[in-house]
Amino acid sequence: MNDPHPPEPSSRTLVAGIGNIFLADDGFGVEVVQRLARHPLPAHVQALDVGVRGVHLAYHVLDGCDTLILVDAVHRGGAPGTVRLIEVTEQDRAAPDGVPVLDGHRMSPDAVLALLETLREGTGGSGPRRVLVVGCEPAELTEGIGLSPPVAAAVDEAVQLVLRLLADAPEDARREGAAERRTAAPDSGVAADRRPSAPL
Repeated sequence: MNDPHPPEPSSRTLVAGIGNIFLADDGFGVEVVQRLARHPLPAHVQALDVGVRGVHLAYHVLDGCDTLILVDAVHRGGAPGTVRLIEVTEQDRAAPDGVPVLDGHRMSPDAVLALLETLREGTGGSGPRRVLVVGCEPAELTEGIGLSPPVAAAVDEAVQLVLRLLADAPEDARREGAAERRTAAPDSGVAADRRPSAPL
């Protein structure tokens, strides 16, 4: 049942699972969000299974979103199954010249953000204040349904990471880096990036 008094757009947090379930580990984000939806979430949080519908996601964000958490398989040079938390800066969100290429087989976080920036500039809308990527290093991106063993084993870890981020969300902006520092503790197995040095 829909909440008759939805939160103001400025307070909304959107967790979006992106990826192609027909390309093995590329379905990581979709699996995480589907599992996340089984947990009780705060009223201001929406978990959305986006898949490869990047345009749909971009317009959804422009409807009003304070914090955007993208979940996807992300190459960062680690061992397969490594879960990373990446904070995307304003500079990282800047749209490149021209319209971003939309690939129905592969919609990466950087493509989504580039499209979002292009639409935001065209419509005059506002983007999210904060963008985070919960990524997992893939082992297989070939055609096929189902996650590889190391990536499947990382799904629950990513779900718990997202839940911790959501629990921290109401805190003051001065604590924006606290979630990254905690998840990067030596025994957590989670890597953290404050400023991506390569495409997501």
